[in-house]
Amino acid sequence: MQKYICDVCGYIYDPAVGDPDGNVPAGTAFANLPAEWVCPLCGADKDSFSPVD
Repeated sequence: MQKYICDVCGYIYDPAVGDPDGNVPAGTAFANLPAEWVCPLCGADKDSFSPVD
């Protein structure tokens, strides 16, 4: 699955890990994250993320 990086702080969302602190289970694709999900490090919204090459 595709990883995404926060353009603000550099946090990488890895679908294989999810976001345990944000109640996002492992295996959740970036596109399936809740609309209200934000970067756990800096609070940027999903629009601030780009695919990792």
